[in-house]
Amino acid sequence: MEFIQGMLRNPVLIAAVMGWFVAQVIKTIIHLIITKELVWERMVGSGGMPSSHAATVCALATVAGMQYGGASFEFAMAVIMAIVVMHDARGVRRETGIQAIVLNEMMDLFREMGKKMPIEDKLKEFVGHTPLQVLMGALLGICIGVMTGQIMIP
Repeated sequence: MEFIQGMLRNPVLIAAVMGWFVAQVIKTIIHLIITKELVWERMVGSGGMPSSHAATVCALATVAGMQYGGASFEFAMAVIMAIVVMHDARGVRRETGIQAIVLNEMMDLFREMGKKMPIEDKLKEFVGHTPLQVLMGALLGICIGVMTGQIMIP
């Protein structure tokens, strides 16, 4: 029980979770506005605006800096992790999404030619982020981190 209470009082953990959650809610609302369709998968799915990956790690790094200081081991680890995660979200995972679009189009072509290709085999196309989505997620995470830090850090 003490472990759970400690987690609930941990501003770094709370900021990271809030960064992820707020980004996912915003992403779902933006998708609803654009498509006029509520897709609950957007609440847990990757890709889209803003990047929940960037929001999570930037909120975490911001509060770690506020709590432990800019010269701390904790802040250094959080910043390096944030850089790696955001680079990956914008780079490798974005390329994977672009490849998925091309492969899905190829599978559709094969279906039209009479090849048996189950529709369930469609690849996920929302897996990465554009630089703007990462930037917006990072700014959101920093804002959430600052607010969480001001509320929770004495």
